[in-house]
Amino acid sequence: MYVKKTVPYLNCGLDLVGEVLYGKWKIRILWFIYQGNLRPSELQRKIPDVTRRVLNVQLKELEDHELITKKIYPVMPPKVEYTLTDFGRTLIPLIGSIGLWGDEHQERLRRVILKHAAQSSDQSGSDYVADDPRFATLPS
Repeated sequence: MYVKKTVPYLNCGLDLVGEVLYGKWKIRILWFIYQGNLRPSELQRKIPDVTRRVLNVQLKELEDHELITKKIYPVMPPKVEYTLTDFGRTLIPLIGSIGLWGDEHQERLRRVILKHAAQSSDQSGSDYVADDPRFATLPS
């Protein structure tokens, strides 16, 4: 497993939150566990772009930061479920607020994200994401 080689910078609340929540999928993982998707396979179906390895790493980090707990059932094949801790539940209103902000500003956010993606692909010579069906309904 990956181990950080530098000491984290923890001088303020934002540094602390960043250390705990930074990771492409962590906020979505917490939200989906809150909604009742407790098994890794359920989470992977909800977040199809995440690899199993990255999902497991981020689940382990959330567990290490005491936001979720892992329960392993003694059955064959092994069954694992994750649940939010009381501490993890304190994040749910914040995650909900961030989601609402995203909903309120979705057109602008999509526009600037796709503009940046197009500029990045022009510079790298790679194919632009406009061919991706997930973006088919977005305004240009």
